[in-house]
Amino acid sequence: MSNFTFSNADIAGLETKAQLLAYLSQKGVNIQKPLERAFYKQEMEKLQIELLKLQNWILKHNMRVAVIFEGRDAAGKGGAIRRFRRYLNPRSARVVALGKPSDIEKGQWYFRRHVKEMPNPGEIVFFDRSWYNRAVVEPVMGFCSQREYQLFIQQVPEFEHMLYEDGVRLVKFWFSISREEQERRFISREINPLKQWKISPVDVKSRGLWKEYSHHIREMFIRTHTDYSPWIIIKTDNKLEARLESLRYLLSLFDYEGKEEAATILYPDPNVVHRFYRSIIL
Repeated sequence: MSNFTFSNADIAGLETKAQLLAYLSQKGVNIQKPLERAFYKQEMEKLQIELLKLQNWILKHNMRVAVIFEGRDAAGKGGAIRRFRRYLNPRSARVVALGKPSDIEKGQWYFRRHVKEMPNPGEIVFFDRSWYNRAVVEPVMGFCSQREYQLFIQQVPEFEHMLYEDGVRLVKFWFSISREEQERRFISREINPLKQWKISPVDVKSRGLWKEYSHHIREMFIRTHTDYSPWIIIKTDNKLEARLESLRYLLSLFDYEGKEEAATILYPDPNVVHRFYRSIIL
């Protein structure tokens, strides 16, 4: 940013936003990021109001909605979930973030501990990672056997079809970022003491396994993407954009009461949000 000064007379002569922006531009001030942030905050507030409407509608009609947030490490899943969840009524919305299975759970059917976290009537549940750990992280890191992996991949479509038949509305998000952006975010976590808790031994090891992750991600999409339970890919290196567009997508799925009165666009940018297709590059 250039050093500059301006007087009270300068300020008094500005009457519109356009004049202010032009003035700052003339002074060499980079206002792009502040403008983007201001736009993001305005849009997020409008979308969160719509999400509250959706929550009330889900509660009124006893619907069960489960939203899965998956993606590479540091893809922004947690940040997106916090914005989704922030203003919702906690009595009918919750976040599920399961740790590694206990010794007892390791001897049970893999899906069992996830089944008990499914939404009750009138509830929306956000899964911060899900049963899909076994599709990508576990085989890449050697946390499951090849037999366990293959059995899981075979059972997922059947499991999700049972949820569909039972009335659970399942939304599966995959947050996709570039390798360069992932590395930038890892470095940011390392140097910021408030973010260092996010770094795990798995994160450290995964930094050198991009190709292995890519292979299993693609296999997961090919074998578990279905008409009744599709993968919705949020492809952008911009965290703010990812949050807004994923929220728009969720809202676009339901014809809830008051939707027509929304003060913003409720349909996502197709350049950012799309269903998986086999020619996609991740």
